[in-house]
Amino acid sequence: MYIDIHTHVSLLPDESPRDARTSFLSPEQLIELYDRVGIDRGVLLPIVSPEGSDVIQSTYEILAACCQHPDRLIPFCCIDPRQSVNSPDHDLSAVLNAYKDAGCKGIGEVTANLSFDDPRVTNLFDHAERCGLPVTFHVATRDGNIYGLVDDLGLPRFEAQAASHPDLVFLCHSQTFWAHISADVSLENWGGYPRGPVIEGGRIPELMRRYANIWGDLSAGSGHNAVSRDPEFGYAFLDEFQDRLLFGTDVNQVEHGDSVLTLLKDFLEEGLAAGRIAQTVFDKITHGNAQRLLGV
Repeated sequence: MYIDIHTHVSLLPDESPRDARTSFLSPEQLIELYDRVGIDRGVLLPIVSPEGSDVIQSTYEILAACCQHPDRLIPFCCIDPRQSVNSPDHDLSAVLNAYKDAGCKGIGEVTANLSFDDPRVTNLFDHAERCGLPVTFHVATRDGNIYGLVDDLGLPRFEAQAASHPDLVFLCHSQTFWAHISADVSLENWGGYPRGPVIEGGRIPELMRRYANIWGDLSAGSGHNAVSRDPEFGYAFLDEFQDRLLFGTDVNQVEHGDSVLTLLKDFLEEGLAAGRIAQTVFDKITHGNAQRLLGV
């Protein structure tokens, strides 16, 4: 079984011009792709912040899509930290609990281009922790002309949030996060897909050893690159953190096709076939951890 922890759809797949960001595939198109490559279920993440897309999407659209395909699609809600009155004191628990009661299993993808230590971001994390909902986020390298929460090299602002929210599960994602798997991450490569051997002492293993609430969303080229750029290190990393890593794709357009869906899938299956990861590790990462975390 495969559960995809990270994907995007729209009930109106042609709602924006093809040269705009972003015209998502439909739920039916996603399921067709899943059937072709053998993925059982997927988590749908709404994009609610203006930095994340040309077209703002509501949680209700995601809930409607999941109601149409309840056996295949799992809804997350999303909250922009500036929502409602743009205040660090606004009570977000009421709306989060309403989404939770409607079936949402988590929050994300948080793409607001605000600092990780912005009081409004802290407020969102406070209420997410209070409501018992994990958070998927994207990390940005700068303030402006990009999407995602802003941090410095080494992810110190994120670490402070992880430390101060011990009961909040962070589902970590994006190039800027996963580039930190190696100790030689730099300002020149932390926004991309660094290649070559992983240098021991990277921030991601360090943070995951220190904080049990840090989980890895292995979706997209960033997650796949982190574990495949140095297979010996990558399979050892999968083994060490087998209880907190999640299979994902971040597929969101028809043009992505099978290649985006099968990059990580192939790597995991090759590792299992070669005896580089155990069946128990494979099962946890492909679906077991998601089932345990989300209660699905």
